[in-house]
Amino acid sequence: MAHTVIDLFSGCGGMTAGFTAAGFRPVLAVEHNLHAAATYAANFGLSHTVCADIATVSDVPSADVVIGGPPCQGFSNLGSRDVDDPRNQLWKQYLRVVCAARPAVFVVENVDRFLASSEFALLVAEADRLGYTLSSGTLLAADFGVPQRRKRAFVIGSRIGPIPLPVGSVPWVGVGDAFGDLPERPPTTRLPLSTVEVFGTRVPGRFKSLDLHLGRNPTALSLERYRHIPPGGGRFDLPDHLLPRCWREKKTGTTDVMGRMRWDQPSLTIRTEFYKPEKGQYLHPRWDRPITHLEAARLQTFPDTFEWCGSKIEIARQIGNAVPVRLAHALATHVRDYL
Repeated sequence: MAHTVIDLFSGCGGMTAGFTAAGFRPVLAVEHNLHAAATYAANFGLSHTVCADIATVSDVPSADVVIGGPPCQGFSNLGSRDVDDPRNQLWKQYLRVVCAARPAVFVVENVDRFLASSEFALLVAEADRLGYTLSSGTLLAADFGVPQRRKRAFVIGSRIGPIPLPVGSVPWVGVGDAFGDLPERPPTTRLPLSTVEVFGTRVPGRFKSLDLHLGRNPTALSLERYRHIPPGGGRFDLPDHLLPRCWREKKTGTTDVMGRMRWDQPSLTIRTEFYKPEKGQYLHPRWDRPITHLEAARLQTFPDTFEWCGSKIEIARQIGNAVPVRLAHALATHVRDYL
């Protein structure tokens, strides 16, 4: 029988995609954002998907593993460690579900500075009280075959003996391997006009992956800027007459903005506004345009069979916030070996 998994703060389901590929069966997913929950349900089933504030979820099944990335805001507040700080409520809700489901293992994902936060210190104490032994550290997605240099913190809690974090030893993959087969010119700038009813509401969707190969209509000035950026370069390669005032006056920092990827190297971290070159290193390594939603999804190693719900902006958020599927699969196979 397949091991069971609960995904909290599931987003569109990057973690679940990796765990189901490793043979796990999802029995509950909780996501507050309607469009992300709709995407999750489109790919993994509606019956176990709950679109709600996690604090309202009381019907929790047992499961072998609980996974998820509770948002945490108080990373820099290392002083008071107040257990009643409202910023701590989301990780406390995560552990509330862990307490109810009594999994053998739980996995928490977050930004790397989480490990230096007051929330993490509180989580360690509470997990110990519940009988879990913790291992924690950062993982670089590129070490697990993801074409992206994405670093994230992971915590593995176990009631069946210590489980160390997996060690990535896969050769790095370049972005060209991820989306080199896609055409230079995206066929459209718009998603298809289709909707689906889910959770009693109609949302845009369900879109196939090729529907996400969406172009933009950059201005002549933007195109001129793109042409000056070499692979691996960025805003510092622009001549003065093409620099906006804010960049002309800021001589240091934000080195990745207006950046161009390298064909044979992983990308930098894909965030939620990857379609805006002024936000990061998001220019295609060969063409004078930002990467498309489909190209970003491939950098997050979502399979082309994945389906999406939401507007262009909502889907971009889902892609940028997800755990890369290939990294999640490595975690799943690693945890499975200990169950």
